Amino acid sequence: MGGLRINGLRISGLRKAVRRGYRRAVDLSHPARSPLGSAVVNCVVYRDGVRQEDCADAEEALRRVRKSGEGFVWIGLHEPDQQEIAGLAALFALHPLAVEDAVHAHQRPKMQRYDDTLFAVLKTVRYVEHEQLTETSEVVDTGELMAFVGPDFVITVRHGGHGSLGPLREALEHDPEQLAKGPAVVLHAMVDHLVEDYLCVTDAVQNDIDSVETTVFSEFSGRGDAGRIYQLKRELLELRRAVAPLDRPLHRLGTEPMPAVPAEVRPYFRDVADNLTRTTDQIASYEALLDSILQAHLAQVTVAQNEDMRKITAWAAIVAVPTMVCGIYGMNFDHMPELHWTYGYPAVLLLMAASCFAIHRGFRRNGWL
Repeated sequence: MGGLRINGLRISGLRKAVRRGYRRAVDLSHPARSPLGSAVVNCVVYRDGVRQEDCADAEEALRRVRKSGEGFVWIGLHEPDQQEIAGLAALFALHPLAVEDAVHAHQRPKMQRYDDTLFAVLKTVRYVEHEQLTETSEVVDTGELMAFVGPDFVITVRHGGHGSLGPLREALEHDPEQLAKGPAVVLHAMVDHLVEDYLCVTDAVQNDIDSVETTVFSEFSGRGDAGRIYQLKRELLELRRAVAPLDRPLHRLGTEPMPAVPAEVRPYFRDVADNLTRTTDQIASYEALLDSILQAHLAQVTVAQNEDMRKITAWAAIVAVPTMVCGIYGMNFDHMPELHWTYGYPAVLLLMAASCFAIHRGFRRNGWL
């Protein structure tokens, strides 16, 4: 009887284990319990600004946060597809329009509010190193970074090969007092980091502008400089498209009440907005400088063309004299002065040479030759 009891307990324990495994399999097949796929970079719970543990299940992580009433969940994604983000959208009640923008890249930088969730689209920029600027050189490379910010969660979506948030996450984890202020701190850190990148890229672009400016105003300037100037203008335009649209949203985050942004975090957004304004002004000054350089280059080309035309005109005038004399003495008339004169031929040659010399000297004196 004891043996049967033991066997029965073993059988009962086996049945319980099978049932637990079945329930776990059913839970993982549910879209709300399997949002984490290959696109997930990280899923971490933070409480009081301190990293708690990595999570393999977003629903479990969110349940722990909401059960304790403290902390938030930070989930990082890299280029997810519609299927991979569908579970997270259902779990965190994300707006369908925002989810669609997060899946499909090439969005305009913006910040939109959906109930108590803030959706932000940001542009990441990177300066492309090159030995020499050409007409086809890529100077600025852009990517995209989206963020869903709620009362107790942050979901970041990154598109592109740069703009990793790993260093940013580590920097925030070294400042738990700041991180304890909530998910809005993560958004501020992202925007602040991107604005610093904007400043670094604009400083690097200035070196290219200085190089082009030096070349244009040197005596060895070539006519291919216009292509390089236009290329820089195109790259600056791409940079401005990434920077300028964020000006108004950042000012709103720093001045207007938002459910996802506590009052103590707003001054940080105002500070970032000031740096962004400085970057925008710097880009505008670069564009104005490139316009001036382009106009100066076109003026130089016009002057060079006028110089060429003056030289051609001067040589044409010099050649016109012997052409006229040869044309006159090439006419078939019987009675022409000096036609049968012994010294007529050398006298005509001497006349043409003297006339050409006098005209050439006159053009040289006037700066045409």
